[in-house]
Amino acid sequence: MIVPEINPQHADIIPYQRQRLGTERGFVAVKPNCSIQSYTPALSAWRKFEPTQVIATTYQAISGAGKTFKDWPEMVGNVIPYIAGEEEKSEREPLKIWGNVDAATKSIVPDEGTVITSQCLRVPVLYGHTAAAFVNFKQNPTKDDLIEALETYSGEPQELGLPSAPKQFIQYMTQDDRPQVILDVNFEHGMGISIGRLREDKIFDWKFVGLSHNTARGAAGGAVECAELLKAKGYISAK
Repeated sequence: MIVPEINPQHADIIPYQRQRLGTERGFVAVKPNCSIQSYTPALSAWRKFEPTQVIATTYQAISGAGKTFKDWPEMVGNVIPYIAGEEEKSEREPLKIWGNVDAATKSIVPDEGTVITSQCLRVPVLYGHTAAAFVNFKQNPTKDDLIEALETYSGEPQELGLPSAPKQFIQYMTQDDRPQVILDVNFEHGMGISIGRLREDKIFDWKFVGLSHNTARGAAGGAVECAELLKAKGYISAK
């Protein structure tokens, strides 16, 4: 399970996978759930500050269910506070992405330093998953520290200049009313993440709002970028 900017090193599991499957070619690589892309990149940029507890509520577009408003007219002007399986994925998949490749067990060992709880709602938006997140840190970062970490965060796709990779993976927006789906979902052709409303919280350390394009970054585009990364690493080649 790979987000190319976050855990490209997890491709190291492929030789173990091939060994288990008894093949010299082929492998199984997947992208994570589309909704976690709206907050996991920010938390990944802040890993050096050691996030310990996270609350994430996602407001998910209907295209994430493979629907349009024509297909799903009951979603017009409506919110459904349940999406089967989403909350479990939202809580577990970031921990897998932050995990380590264990050579002894030939598996990915999930991170144990962060606890995530979530709620997932379906909202009357066609494209774009929004997250409202709250986070506690073991360290004591300032707002400037957190914003700098977001704006300077990049990974192997940017270093390699992969065709689908955004030049800027995460943008921080200073306006009080951003990010907005209608204005910001297509940042970097939908492959970038928009973060805003970073504020100190009365119960948690900080809170923020994130936005990702669920079918570009979260689905098709994310899968294509992953394939580009694995090709660059030599795992995909002509016969």
